[in-house]
Amino acid sequence: MLRASLAVPSAGAQWSGITTRIAERLLETGAVDAVLTMAPDPDDSWRPMPVLVTEASGMAQCRGMRMGYAPLLALVEPARAQGFKRLAVIGIPCQVYALRALEKSLGFERLFVIGTPCSDNTTTERFHQFLELISEQPDDITYLEFRADYHVEIRYKDGRKKAVPFLMLPLSKLPNDFFPLTCRTCVDYTNVLADITVGYMGGEGEQWLIVRNERGAELLSLLGNEIRTQVPGSKGKRFGPVKGFLANVERAAGGLPLRKMPQWLRPIVGWLMPKIGPRGLEFARARVEMKAVESIVHLRREKPGRMKNMVPEHVWKLAEPYGLKPTAEERK
Repeated sequence: MLRASLAVPSAGAQWSGITTRIAERLLETGAVDAVLTMAPDPDDSWRPMPVLVTEASGMAQCRGMRMGYAPLLALVEPARAQGFKRLAVIGIPCQVYALRALEKSLGFERLFVIGTPCSDNTTTERFHQFLELISEQPDDITYLEFRADYHVEIRYKDGRKKAVPFLMLPLSKLPNDFFPLTCRTCVDYTNVLADITVGYMGGEGEQWLIVRNERGAELLSLLGNEIRTQVPGSKGKRFGPVKGFLANVERAAGGLPLRKMPQWLRPIVGWLMPKIGPRGLEFARARVEMKAVESIVHLRREKPGRMKNMVPEHVWKLAEPYGLKPTAEERK
């Protein structure tokens, strides 16, 4: 695991542009014939559209975050039909799981998998509703990022930037089905089947890399001295925030209203959290444990019969310190 950033950040990138730059280098060096990834839909810049990129210059259009369901792997067979033998895929965990299940039958000579963390997705239409809740000019928003300093960064067409504390977000106004059950029960935030995961949770303002195997190391080496790396830091304590998150999830799953912090207190706590809350690797651990407890609570309520097949043993271990233990029926 590394804390990292490009020495010269790429214009228009979500962070410094490591994911896109790795893909560019694969194409520049001829290591792959094409990169399968997402680009913005011509009619809606927030809507993801699968694309096969064959020239390094084409990766610039793919920078930044999209929001919404997208059939990334629908282009795998067209890639084979075009004669591509070496492919790189940039995907979120559920896409990567499907890709790995198909990998042997696809017959690619080389397959590089660049993963990004994910757990919560929704339709692009629902995402537009969220933008309307957080801004009076939702159509002017060009960038949105949930940062590890407990703020959401928003950028506008005219160059303005705005940072909104998590606690000030109108999340209680979102409908209960804003995120589908499949996302609320995601047990792979960190994309464990990718060769390299590029995220931010353990980055403390920079990016966070998990290099998982030799192919991942090969991908990182493509950047040479373009990338600066260091050992990740870790500060604060996660137990309290995760315990509080669990209490709110249990109330929400039971149909009860969330416990809302008094409005006057929110700016104070929002100021304190980046200074005393979990940061760096401790923030990453907190987020992974939050997803573990959330998955168990929602599955128990909505699909109890699937518990034994959908909750891996390591997730139970993550949840155990918070009082969540499996029954005999819930363990495979």
